Amino acid sequence: MAAGGLEAWRVFCAVELPERLREQVAGRAERLRRSFPRVRASWVRPESLHLTLKFVGEVGPARVEDLSDAAGRAAAGGGAFELTVEGAGTFPPHGPPRVLWLGVRDASGGLARLQSRLEGECAAAGFAREPRAFSPHLTLARVREPRDARDLAAAHRETPFDPQTFAVNELIVMRSELRPGGSHYTPVSRHQLSK
Repeated sequence: MAAGGLEAWRVFCAVELPERLREQVAGRAERLRRSFPRVRASWVRPESLHLTLKFVGEVGPARVEDLSDAAGRAAAGGGAFELTVEGAGTFPPHGPPRVLWLGVRDASGGLARLQSRLEGECAAAGFAREPRAFSPHLTLARVREPRDARDLAAAHRETPFDPQTFAVNELIVMRSELRPGGSHYTPVSRHQLSK
């Protein structure tokens, strides 16, 4: 609950993926899940795939509007760009894997500039800066139990993912609601990148 008894919203800022790319990434996750049925992991659903630029956490409804305003200013500061999804890895890179991910290549630097503007605008609006360096990636799975996970991680890293390039032309503020079937995401506001 937020101050004043109002419900807090769990929010973040993200870039959506084209449906074709979401299906390809989810297909890869499904093939890995079927190949390693003994590994306890939470696998991503196609509709949940996105590229997070800033996770804010729980805030009151009035602060959600402040976040949307900050995202709008960040989006207005730069134009559309392209990203390429390629490469596969795990967090942490050594030891028992906890997260399986696909890499995101930002050849133009557009994503890094957008994320930097977003951090700056959010900080100016009173939101905490992310202490870790921004590392763009798409999460495929979160490993819940390390048993048999090393083989899964090795198969994931060694299986090529055909590079897929897509255009980014908007920044979205999303609400995340935890439900029995997993997180459900709802766009709160959409902000077009300037042309």
